[in-house]
Amino acid sequence: MPVESHSVKVVFFDAAGTLFRLKESVGDIYLHYAKSYGVTSSEKMKKAINVAFQEAFRAAPPAVFATDRFEKLKQCERLWWFDLVHAVFYRVGMFEGFDDFFEDVFQAFTGATHWVLEPDALPVLKTLKTAGFELGIISNFDTRLFGIVRELGLSEWLDSMTISSLAGAVKPSPRIFQFALDQHAMEPDEALYIGDSVKEDYEGAKRSGLHGVLLSRTTDTQAGCVCLKSLYELPLYLSRLSSDPG
Repeated sequence: MPVESHSVKVVFFDAAGTLFRLKESVGDIYLHYAKSYGVTSSEKMKKAINVAFQEAFRAAPPAVFATDRFEKLKQCERLWWFDLVHAVFYRVGMFEGFDDFFEDVFQAFTGATHWVLEPDALPVLKTLKTAGFELGIISNFDTRLFGIVRELGLSEWLDSMTISSLAGAVKPSPRIFQFALDQHAMEPDEALYIGDSVKEDYEGAKRSGLHGVLLSRTTDTQAGCVCLKSLYELPLYLSRLSSDPG
């Protein structure tokens, strides 16, 4: 779909949950690697891991580190994830060889093995890029995101990638949105951000002065939010926004 001239010049996307998603649940993936260390795979254990992961993730401190040295940053990211995955199995049952298991899991997520593109991701990126928009990602991810995005074939369509561990802030903080805007030399009202979290994505973008859109593929629309059911709806929304920016 062609997109008309627009006041929005850059479109930012959330990464996981918006442009791509896990092929299986965290429980499925962790058990796939844990079986080599004697952990019995079962539906009960999978559900327990999924619940424990959500609890541990919510309880974890922000993945922001006091270093700008890339190698040191990667070490900090690895330690952050070690503590989180350790907390998961502390809840569901620890086992011998955990350190080796963690290394297997951590390395497995350095690429696209366990991720799959959403069907609407590439077509919409291509449409918007052809229409002249600058495109970027803003994500509470770590440096492994670069490899994932590259292997999924998204890199050539993106002008920037902003991750929390490099920006020194996590969504919904305005600092991470400003960090991304600075990469494009844009003002907040020249940018639109779309993601699947009300708090981190929609509210974070709006409070930072960007045009915010909530991607709500499988859930009911949220009151007070601009919601789209698919990325395919984004070009038309941008066209309408250009004719009625208020």
